[in-house]
Amino acid sequence: MQSTWYLETSLNNTALHNSIKTLLNNLPQDWVQLTTHRLDIYNESAAKSEFLAELNNLIATGELTPAKLDELPTAYDYIRLGHQLSSLLEWLLAEINQVADEQVITFASKTMPILALLRQNAIEDKATHIYYDGNFSPLLDEDRLNNVYGYQYQLTRVSSPLDILPLEDATVIYVTQQPPTTDLSRNPNIDATINLHDVLGSYMVIHADDSIATVAAVQHVRRRESIAASPVNCLFVLNELAGLPTQATELEDEAAITVANCIRDNTGSESAPLIATSGLSIQYAILMGLIEDAQTQHPNKPIRIVLPPNCYGGTNDQSRRVAELIPGVDIVDLLVDGGADLVQSLEVALNAVAEIDGVPIVLAEIPTNPRVEVPDMAALGETLSKTRLTNKTNTAVEPTFMVDQTFCPDVKLLHGDSELKSVKTISFSSGSKFPSGGRCIAGYCAANQAGSDLMHLISAHLRLSDNAAQFHQLNILAETMPSMPERIVKAYQKTRDLVQRIQTILPGAKIFYVSDGIAERGFKPSVFSLDLPVEADTVEEKQSLQKELNKKLIQFMIERHPDTCKNCVSYGQLKGSYWTIPATSTQGTTKEDDKDYVVRTSVSPATDVALLAESFKDFCELHDLV
Repeated sequence: MQSTWYLETSLNNTALHNSIKTLLNNLPQDWVQLTTHRLDIYNESAAKSEFLAELNNLIATGELTPAKLDELPTAYDYIRLGHQLSSLLEWLLAEINQVADEQVITFASKTMPILALLRQNAIEDKATHIYYDGNFSPLLDEDRLNNVYGYQYQLTRVSSPLDILPLEDATVIYVTQQPPTTDLSRNPNIDATINLHDVLGSYMVIHADDSIATVAAVQHVRRRESIAASPVNCLFVLNELAGLPTQATELEDEAAITVANCIRDNTGSESAPLIATSGLSIQYAILMGLIEDAQTQHPNKPIRIVLPPNCYGGTNDQSRRVAELIPGVDIVDLLVDGGADLVQSLEVALNAVAEIDGVPIVLAEIPTNPRVEVPDMAALGETLSKTRLTNKTNTAVEPTFMVDQTFCPDVKLLHGDSELKSVKTISFSSGSKFPSGGRCIAGYCAANQAGSDLMHLISAHLRLSDNAAQFHQLNILAETMPSMPERIVKAYQKTRDLVQRIQTILPGAKIFYVSDGIAERGFKPSVFSLDLPVEADTVEEKQSLQKELNKKLIQFMIERHPDTCKNCVSYGQLKGSYWTIPATSTQGTTKEDDKDYVVRTSVSPATDVALLAESFKDFCELHDLV
């Protein structure tokens, strides 16, 4: 693999060392504090590489001012995937280890980089040999790794990497804990070295030059089942490398207790919640915990993950990746939008799973994404708790319900009075939205009374993944979550106001938002979707025109209000409004036919709704819509 650019120098070079110190002393605070970066200067096809190329230019010219650094292309659009500081650190570690920058990958987790290679080899039926020089195995809960995930490997303790002999037709992994200044490429028999760090988490160095497939596989695990090393912790190591003062984050007094109490208050759960490094990290632990429960309680029965084909792309992709890995697990599509009713679709799906005497794991977003629809909750509870028969007239296995309530995290779906009280229900939410107001990406889950016995399994998979929330994430949530219910109400009021103004300006627009009646039941999202009206002779032509017009609206709003309107997938932020098209952002790897090209808009409590409405009116007049 060829790096897109390369500095002919090393960290021992005085000029480079001074440049890095200058950079760190002039660091834009957004590099440390933002969870979602500017998409107006982001080129997804050149993620990381474009940022590093432009950074190289600044280093060469010595223009390492905060203003110049702030204008660099965004490395990744979301810090779960990577960010400016992880990219900078990976490049420096690549310099030390004499490999291309693509071949160094940081993780917040100490175990997930190992599990990433084990996953790839399990699918390819390739042997894995893991060598380590510590006092304890680098893997946690090997029984589950063997029996639930199906990972097979040879684990050997060595005193030095030089003790590792060549092996054919196998991946050789070496796990160690060395200072980050250490060159780890001392034995050509090693395919990948994973260096553990008390603060950072870990980083992987892939030594082979022809490692495109391996790099892609590891990056995909970091993207979907874990997270990159956080900006705060990357900064710690960068300061360490540069010889600048370092200070690790400590958990503030009562922070974890405050967060747990807020989660219980908002969800109605009586059990202790679990908090992970991201929404997808907690979702991964939930899904694997429920699969283990299915395997244990109903051995040899097929397991079916029932989920919407147009749901959040990370959810969609992760579920299908789990089905690809675990024998006997498959996907059943659950149609929830575009005229399809979630409850009716679920009735069909659960009947189909019962026919094969399968174990159903249902995953749904409430409200749905992107059309913000809330099902009849009483009917949903009845459908999920309904007794069904298999084709042999035996009682079918009851479903377990995973509900993503990120849009409305303060609705008490887990309370003893909820319509779901008789259904084994696990609720989860992304912390980057309302819980933290965009300041961290930790995710969490909780259970209702019926599903509380599942939490120990979910906890076990969260632990073996080493994906538990970090101290700085818990500190932020403890600061922000107490005000979440109030922020949700204020953002809802602003959103309702904007929706009503748009309906007045352009009655022909198709707006997808909750009704007043649903809002009175507690569902008060700050996000809505809309389709602009177009005239065309065919359905295909109409859809094409709508796509283009929707894109033009987003661009218009951002150019008109560059400081407050962002081209971003997020919501629940503290200020501004956010405009995106799910098909090009949140739906990600979703199949093209299932993508939705509507405009999705989110509004914060601090938004000038009248100003946005006036700009919307100007856009409509400009394009002869009114």
